[in-house]
Amino acid sequence: MSRNFKVGLFVTIAILVTTFTFYFWQIFRTPNLQVDKKSSFVLLVPQNATYKTVLDTLNKHEVINDHISFQFLAKFLKYTEKVKPGRYVIKPESNNYEVIKKLSSGNQDAVKLTFNNIRLKEDLIKRIGARFEFGEDNFRKALNDPAVCNKYGLDTMTIVSMFLPNTYEIYWTTGTEKFLDRMHSEYKKYWTDEKLAKAKEIGLTPVQVSILASIVEEEQARKVDERPKVAGLYINRLHANMPLQADPTIKFALQDFAIKRILNQQLMIKSPYNTYINTGLPPGPIRVADFNSLDAVLNYEKHDYTYMCAKADLSGYHAFATNYTDHLSNARQYQAELNRLKIMK
Repeated sequence: MSRNFKVGLFVTIAILVTTFTFYFWQIFRTPNLQVDKKSSFVLLVPQNATYKTVLDTLNKHEVINDHISFQFLAKFLKYTEKVKPGRYVIKPESNNYEVIKKLSSGNQDAVKLTFNNIRLKEDLIKRIGARFEFGEDNFRKALNDPAVCNKYGLDTMTIVSMFLPNTYEIYWTTGTEKFLDRMHSEYKKYWTDEKLAKAKEIGLTPVQVSILASIVEEEQARKVDERPKVAGLYINRLHANMPLQADPTIKFALQDFAIKRILNQQLMIKSPYNTYINTGLPPGPIRVADFNSLDAVLNYEKHDYTYMCAKADLSGYHAFATNYTDHLSNARQYQAELNRLKIMK
């Protein structure tokens, strides 16, 4: 074998090795997903999904640029045989290797769940159920199941008190039971020994605090600074065995939250949530109370007020009174302003 032939063979092999090395480098490291796109893509891989399911989803949303290189590496790394469920965020300019390794390892990205300003249990179900694999139907079934609610010391009307508005990081594949366990864990974190002692001193259980906090929040959603004062008034009424006479409970009983002016006939609705007819607290919260409202009840303002109505200046604050005569005067001023503005319902 001549020297020239050996040199030529060496050069040829070197070129081939370099070419294939570069090609494999491209397959592994060259950006190939979400190319030229600014936002990340969220890939949801349900339980029992196959590689074809994943591939069809990526293709449907045009996430992959070079399909051949992606599929080659998926088979090479055996991802086709080990698809794992989860929620995976694919960032712009991702390469084949990092995405396939993430998917095959099951290294999913948590859902950042934020919920607040929720009134009805059904609103809570829709807000949360849609964010997780268990879905709305399974979540609704759980929250309406007495046995499930009883596990947490609650019932189907008080179960919403277990949900504290905040931001949580939870995996998309988390089951309904584990999700509820997590919410209960967060609930117990809030109810420290100090808070439990404050509730006991007031004469309320944690659930009753949540119920009263929901009424306080509905009564005074706009002015957080007035909530402790409103809470103090309701606690005065509870201790005096007076009906709470809270307008928000009438709106809840009627399931009409657009009402601006409660009429006398509406005060006669037969409902356990009608606090004009029934003394004490209603059987459940009328909204998902936030931390400010819970704290407002536990740290209520001590005063002698037992009456209040919205201020006639429509500032969002209330006019408070210690007797019915002064209250009637405040109420007439407010009603006169509603009449002037032609607000009749």
